[in-house]
Amino acid sequence: MAAGPGRMWAVLDVEVQPQPLEGLVGVLNAEQADQLRAAATRAVAALDGRVVWNVNSTASGGGVAEMLRTLLGYAAGAGVPTRWLVLDGDPDFFRLTKRLHNAIHGAGADAVPGEEDRAGYERVLGRNLPDLLRLLGPGDLAILHDPQAAGLVGPLRAAGIPVVWRCHIGRDTPNPTSEAAWEFLRPYVEPADAFVFSRRQYAPAWVPADRLEVIPPSIDPLSAKNRAMTPEECVRTLVRAGLLGGDDRTASTGVGEAPPPLPGSRLVVQVSRWDRLKDMPGVILGFAGAPVADDVHLMLVGPDVSGVSDDPEGAEVLADCVRTWQDLRPALRRRVHLASVPMADVEENATIINAVQRHAAVVVQKSLEEGFGLTVAEAMWKARPVLASAVGGIQDQITDGADGVLIHDPRDLADYGRALGGLLADPVSAQRLGDAARRTVRSRFLGDRHLEQYVDLLAALVG
Repeated sequence: MAAGPGRMWAVLDVEVQPQPLEGLVGVLNAEQADQLRAAATRAVAALDGRVVWNVNSTASGGGVAEMLRTLLGYAAGAGVPTRWLVLDGDPDFFRLTKRLHNAIHGAGADAVPGEEDRAGYERVLGRNLPDLLRLLGPGDLAILHDPQAAGLVGPLRAAGIPVVWRCHIGRDTPNPTSEAAWEFLRPYVEPADAFVFSRRQYAPAWVPADRLEVIPPSIDPLSAKNRAMTPEECVRTLVRAGLLGGDDRTASTGVGEAPPPLPGSRLVVQVSRWDRLKDMPGVILGFAGAPVADDVHLMLVGPDVSGVSDDPEGAEVLADCVRTWQDLRPALRRRVHLASVPMADVEENATIINAVQRHAAVVVQKSLEEGFGLTVAEAMWKARPVLASAVGGIQDQITDGADGVLIHDPRDLADYGRALGGLLADPVSAQRLGDAARRTVRSRFLGDRHLEQYVDLLAALVG
């Protein structure tokens, strides 16, 4: 990405592929469709040619990148000038911001960043800043995502650029660890023109109420990860990827020695990053004690850890899962599967995830903390029964017993096992929950609502 003769950009300018807004409109009811079209018209008029720049830490491998890819595509398709930049960070920077991520969730008390960490954090962002100042024009707006980009708020504001800081993570009840993390970030983000959180409870007390917006995330029903697939297409995709056994296997994504389950097996699936807060070892141990039949297999599906640049803990967590799997008795080891899905081809990765979620008998998300469960919304959209922890944003997605099942203490493995056994033993009730879940996502967690909330926010800023 040349920036002129003899010079390269530090930041990565990610290509935004415009997507026709009418595609999304076709999934909505008439009232939702009219509201989205009106919001698009309002956005073009209010922004009047200003470019909206989104800045984050990775172009793939996480929920933020997935949302940006689709939301910015729809915005561009509606005629809103929009660009996407990815920061250039080194391993030390991403280790630091991962510590911040964990601490904001209240975990990792022994590794909360302190004053001694500021120089390295500011050095990396200072290396990226000149490129941003050259790219962003007068009157443009910037949306900076999560702790990785927080240190750019002040310099961009000083350059006269309105800045929104968008935080996708948080904890409902502060503890000393989370408060220490916020004190590290506070001087960087406090000048922001607006703060966006997924839940009101996530915002620290010092965020001014008149600059706080609550915008839950969303999914794109037309993306490769969420588009409709027939059961036969799902099986073919999973066999080729090596997640199910069959004659057409062309790849192996499994970790460990267990052969893949056969297509007729019932699958319990958790899809997530290899992240300590997703408690994947706990998912294995709870399954091992659950009252489930011998035809039920557990599959933990995560990204190839070499393909997620901003998460240095992934390989360690995957290794913990392998050790937990190895400690199972042999009969159980044959029914527990760890899968690392390649990240090189974004569409292929998304199609595999789509297929495994649709093929699942039950989708689990047993997180210890969760800013917002995109994988929960994805599974709900696919009308799958979801068993998830009553933590963070998941509580806004699932109403216990109405459109899913919540575990009120995610560390209670016996309760998780009983709930899982109950869903598998009553497929009629499980499907009733799945059907209700799809209706919930259609009304509350698709891109139309998300885009409309951003239009209102940005229109207010430029106004």
